[in-house]
Amino acid sequence: MTSLLPQGKQINLQLGWPSPSLFPSASLNAGADAVLRDFDRATAALVYGPNRGNAPLRQQVARWLGSTYHQDAHAIDEARVCIAAGASQNLVNSLIRFTDPTYTRRIWMVEPTYFLACPVFEDCGFAGKLCGVPEDDEGIDLDFLQSALAETEADVAAHGGSDEPELKSGAKGYQKIYKHVIYVVPTFSNPSGKTMSLQHRYDLVRLAIKYDALLISDDVYDFLYWPEERGQTLDPTARALPPRLVDINHEIDPQSKWGNTMSNGSFSKIVAPGVRTSWAEGTPAFATWLANTGATTSGGNPCHFMSTCIENMLATGALEKHIRDALIPTYSLRYYAMVDAVKEHLEPLGVRITSGKPYVTSQFNAASASGQSDNKACGGTRIAGGFFLLLTLPENFPSATTLAKVAMDQCDLKFAHGKMFEVKGDPGSKQRSDATFGRTIRLCWAFHEADVIVEGIKRIKMLLSEHLQT
Repeated sequence: MTSLLPQGKQINLQLGWPSPSLFPSASLNAGADAVLRDFDRATAALVYGPNRGNAPLRQQVARWLGSTYHQDAHAIDEARVCIAAGASQNLVNSLIRFTDPTYTRRIWMVEPTYFLACPVFEDCGFAGKLCGVPEDDEGIDLDFLQSALAETEADVAAHGGSDEPELKSGAKGYQKIYKHVIYVVPTFSNPSGKTMSLQHRYDLVRLAIKYDALLISDDVYDFLYWPEERGQTLDPTARALPPRLVDINHEIDPQSKWGNTMSNGSFSKIVAPGVRTSWAEGTPAFATWLANTGATTSGGNPCHFMSTCIENMLATGALEKHIRDALIPTYSLRYYAMVDAVKEHLEPLGVRITSGKPYVTSQFNAASASGQSDNKACGGTRIAGGFFLLLTLPENFPSATTLAKVAMDQCDLKFAHGKMFEVKGDPGSKQRSDATFGRTIRLCWAFHEADVIVEGIKRIKMLLSEHLQT
């Protein structure tokens, strides 16, 4: 993976990595030192770990999530949380434990999609079953999804499709297999940067319940947010983040044993990707079954030692301080630098920022269990966050794919182009890409410093200007 790092004067605005200059090495070292200097703690950290993960870390994660999303440290039961070795492993484990390619009909992926998720689904037996669902300005085209789900179920019924899992049956010990999987990044999405509206979140969860779908929600960017406009501040007493899908599921269907959502969280973006430590949240039954894969039962929790170091960061407040005092100030400045540079250098050429309707803090009153929300603005602040900005190129320029190649060859500049974000193997996704998001480019502000980001935008301007002159 180190071969992806920029070399020489190369600028890589495609790389969706956190900045190495911000890695909290001292805090990790303090955590490791505190564990390894204590014989009892060291012994507990260096033996095989419990399948569900280090109990103190699960407790700290539950406390932290409760404080962040509910302003109540006791709002989330640790029984709902399990620990794994990264969000990608959570994704794999959820497919291993809760899907069966002979029974699970489709994998539905919001498009433009996080393209590296496609091979994960294919590796788990779903090649040819990945289907794109277009975004709208509020995060997902629910009419499209509902129609596609209904059509799929009608087709299965008409052709006598399997009504029981063949590979992972109850007789073999598999207690729950879902008919569908819906994969989303609802907050500061990768690649579009969109945040799903509150009403769409409620309606999506209700669709998942209706069609026996597992909603896998990558919530990895939620903690990195700031005001969209420079100079504004966020009210520390207001709820800045929209509720997660897993919270909504728990609200509207609290008695469900398995639920229909998994919140997939990771320390990769807020500590460092090399720590390979993550968490998942669902119902207690879901979290328990998720954690007990064959590989984990054999080898123990795969991030056991590192989880003790991160637990120390949470217990001492070091992680929250790192996010508050290092990550958010730095990433927000880089975000502002990128947006200002795009407005100055690229918007005059017809390039548009296309990140959908902004989420506004305190914009909505709490939605009722009926899923109806009050959309009256309450004087909130528009928030930005995550890692990515999506730009749409005007029709009079070459394709984004062509421009990305020329940028690399002639400008030492790398950025992601829209065709990369098609849902693999879905002809409909390719057609929609040709008509819409194929003309986009995705830029990441997290890796490079602000002056390098601005230089990268200037190189894009030079590239586009040269085309206009030919």
